[in-house]
Amino acid sequence: MAVRPVVLDPNPVLRAIAEPVTKFDQELFTLLDDMADTMYDYNGIGLAAPQVGISQRVIVVDYGDDHGGLIEMINPVIVEKEGSVVDVEGCLSIPGLRGNVERFEKLTLRFQQRDGNTYEMPADGYFARVFQHEIDHLDGILYTDKAIDTYPIEETEVQETE
Repeated sequence: MAVRPVVLDPNPVLRAIAEPVTKFDQELFTLLDDMADTMYDYNGIGLAAPQVGISQRVIVVDYGDDHGGLIEMINPVIVEKEGSVVDVEGCLSIPGLRGNVERFEKLTLRFQQRDGNTYEMPADGYFARVFQHEIDHLDGILYTDKAIDTYPIEETEVQETE
């Protein structure tokens, strides 16, 4: 499809609460396809619709084949959570910075897919962290809001999240 430009902080769309998706149509499918293309082009592992300037509750994640490859989530919510772990995060919308963030260690997510049906999925470890990071984007929260600390990185480093 198409690679869209990634919106950078402090763009206000990153601070807005995204709207729930109610129409499962070609416009949504194009957005999902474009978000995946954009995430891969920017070497990310997750992307939320607000990061491409669209205030809708849509995320895409690809944490590798061991975790199912590309996962599209529409209207995702965390329905169960447990444990706590601190690890490093980065964000395509905040280039050149990393930070240590405390997140839940295990989750159960409820979401819709392109077919409009609702699904549930467990996630743990860094995989769970990626979903929490992306869902925060849908609520206007950036990882730097939750970071214990932040530090600059070299531009040649690989993205840790997103």
